[in-house]
Amino acid sequence: MSLSRLRAEWCPSVPRELLAGAVATFALIPEVIAFSFVAGVDPAVGLFASFVISIVIAFTGGRPAMVSAAAGSVALVAAPLVQSHGLPYLLAAGVLAGTVQIAFGLLRLGVLMRFVSSSVRTGFVNALAVLIFSAQLPHLQGANTATWAMLALGLALIYGLPRLPFRLFTVLPSPLICILVLTGLSLALALPLATVADLGKLPDTLPQFGWPGVPLTLETLRLIALPALAIAMVGLLESMMTASVVDEMTDTPSSKNRECTGLGLANIAASLFGGIAGCGMIGQTVSNVKYGGRGRLSTLFAGLFLLVLMVLLKPWVAQVPVIALVAIMVMVSAATFDWGSLRTLVRHPRLSSAVMLATVAVTLATHNLAAGVAVGVVMSGVFFASKVAHMLDVRTEDDAAAGLRHWTVTGQVFFASADAFVEAFDVLGAERRAVRIDVTRAHFWDVTAVAALDKVVQRLRHHGCTVEVVGLNAASAVLIDRLAPQR
Repeated sequence: MSLSRLRAEWCPSVPRELLAGAVATFALIPEVIAFSFVAGVDPAVGLFASFVISIVIAFTGGRPAMVSAAAGSVALVAAPLVQSHGLPYLLAAGVLAGTVQIAFGLLRLGVLMRFVSSSVRTGFVNALAVLIFSAQLPHLQGANTATWAMLALGLALIYGLPRLPFRLFTVLPSPLICILVLTGLSLALALPLATVADLGKLPDTLPQFGWPGVPLTLETLRLIALPALAIAMVGLLESMMTASVVDEMTDTPSSKNRECTGLGLANIAASLFGGIAGCGMIGQTVSNVKYGGRGRLSTLFAGLFLLVLMVLLKPWVAQVPVIALVAIMVMVSAATFDWGSLRTLVRHPRLSSAVMLATVAVTLATHNLAAGVAVGVVMSGVFFASKVAHMLDVRTEDDAAAGLRHWTVTGQVFFASADAFVEAFDVLGAERRAVRIDVTRAHFWDVTAVAALDKVVQRLRHHGCTVEVVGLNAASAVLIDRLAPQR
């Protein structure tokens, strides 16, 4: 790899990469701690995982500037296993999930992202924006006047500082300034505000390497197999969606297969260091990209800075007001939401809008991004199949002089249109006549289509017709020769 390409991939601008990574780190802290509670593990487990995942995936991932860490979707899947069998079995499931993700990447299955439509992606980011915002509401319930005042000040700093004509405010990310100012005011005025220390016990040592304390037996494999598969699939789906969002934001491509493999390696490493498995974090990734992160250095620094903050600077980080982090996440939520989708909702085709809204609704109802995307993909597939099926056209023409009935088929014949294809032939009207079926403008896609053509031919022959099928293209002819019943 040339030096110029290496620099473009790792650090297009070192100061911007480091500052953007620092902002992403502060955005990670409250989310990771909250997700740790969702999974039923100590905050240290989520924080150690986020540190290890960020370090490993900075080198092995396929999407530069993407931030991966312990995530809420994975925590939801992991929680039942922790409750029933404890943390060691979750760590073992993380190792197995990482192995599945590596296999997914090596088999080049990242191409499956092509089946996720634009409507599903829009619904994904909109639902995530709402979830990020709703996750901040518990910090505001029953809040005192000082909390609301600091939130207003924090948002004013975040949105107002970049507009001022001072170079300092364009170099230093405003969320970082927000944290420093609000922390300073909180300490100077002794304000009654919740701090990071109130969220849970922070780690005070480095993570320790070790194999999960579970017996290497078939019984262990039986217990962790399904949770591991769920963790792997949810992690892959959210990471692939996040990578696609960054692709669009930066107008640059990324290797989805490498991202799958990199995530697997990162999750295995995290599990061996006592951390929960994770995946791409779209809120923190958007924050990283928004403030200049474009290379792998921002991802690497986010992990390193997180370790420094949690271990070496723990006394200072513990005093950061939670409301400062809430202000940052409110900004991330607003930046993540695709506001243009609201204007185009009535202009886009109704089915596309329905897919987007369904993706949002299911995600919000289940708090599971994977479930929302899965429903959106299924709906997109059903709507597409229905649309293509209705494009099938079968026309009839009689040649009285030759005693010939001519059917012309136009369109795609597959499982969704096969019944309509069969019903289009008036078998009784063609009784004891010569029949020609012209499929020059048609294509037969699957075994259902082949069976439908065979059914039509056999019905016509049963009624005394002589049948000739003409115009089969090469691909359809090969399929029919291979799949048609032998008589």
